[in-house]
Amino acid sequence: MKFMQVKKIVKNQSATRQQDATTGAGAGSRSPEVAFAASALGAALRTVLADGSASHKTIADYLLRHQVRVTALGIEELADACKVSTATISRFAREIGFSNFAAMRSAVAQALQSVLQPVEKLRNSIARRQDASTPAGDSLAYAGANISATAMALAAGDIAAIVKKLTRAKVVYVLGFGLSSHLAGILADHLQPFCQHVVVVAGHGGTEVAAGRLTNITARDVLVVLSFPRYTLDVIRLTNFARDHGACIVSITDAPASPLAALGEHVLYAESSHPILPSSATAAVAVIEALAVSLMASNKANVAKAARLTEAISAYLYGAEPAAGGAKKRRAGARRTDRTDNNNDNNT
Repeated sequence: MKFMQVKKIVKNQSATRQQDATTGAGAGSRSPEVAFAASALGAALRTVLADGSASHKTIADYLLRHQVRVTALGIEELADACKVSTATISRFAREIGFSNFAAMRSAVAQALQSVLQPVEKLRNSIARRQDASTPAGDSLAYAGANISATAMALAAGDIAAIVKKLTRAKVVYVLGFGLSSHLAGILADHLQPFCQHVVVVAGHGGTEVAAGRLTNITARDVLVVLSFPRYTLDVIRLTNFARDHGACIVSITDAPASPLAALGEHVLYAESSHPILPSSATAAVAVIEALAVSLMASNKANVAKAARLTEAISAYLYGAEPAAGGAKKRRAGARRTDRTDNNNDNNT
């Protein structure tokens, strides 16, 4: 697999930056990772990620996830980070159209000039903090940076298209394993009142039961699949199964380098970087809430459903005013109890 035209395309990107800024397709509307993946170099890396050898996939994945870091690494350091040899790094650079590693690293830096955002600067500042910083403070700072990056990557048109698919779907399946299973549960709870039928695919019984729940999925259905590092093989296999059966796939994941990105008809990115945890779920929850709110507000019928839901559960909420009908029934019940007590007293 050769991409000999990539270098030329990357060099020509500077000519289109002004047009991107004018049309709104530039970095200002996307996170650094998403914008870099959408560049010519990013497209070449995503192609390698899909079809390259195992070692080349590892390098492409690293470049897609750590563009800023790559610009400061030497070939030995990059080889060590990817657990490959320097010769493999050199072959990879030639494979995507560059004469050597240095030329590829320069191209990464050039592509980043048009996509670097304040979010990345915040991450760098976190990394440079003095010893006075605390793990809790750093974690909260990363959470804020992740939500900011996610907001930049989120497009209203993408949300609207997904809401339309969810509204029309006969069944909405929601899938997440491992660390993403609780996120799938949160999403399913939000969707339940406003979709025709919602099925949580992964639950008690593991992969075998999850596969059974997907047996009858069709082209009239939607599968919303969530996966963040660490990704599980089962979620990829089941998503491919649903895709092969014609279902619309909505992927909620962390980056274009994610294996779910290529499987989704629609993809929502939620940044998940964290200095200690395998991934942070903060931005993922924010995306789930954004999708749920968009669905709720998409039509008057859903607004009415939300009102009925609030009324139905109000009796179980602390401090809530009881509904008028419920109050009358309780007063009538109290009068009947009083009469029964009086009769008992007279009989004694």
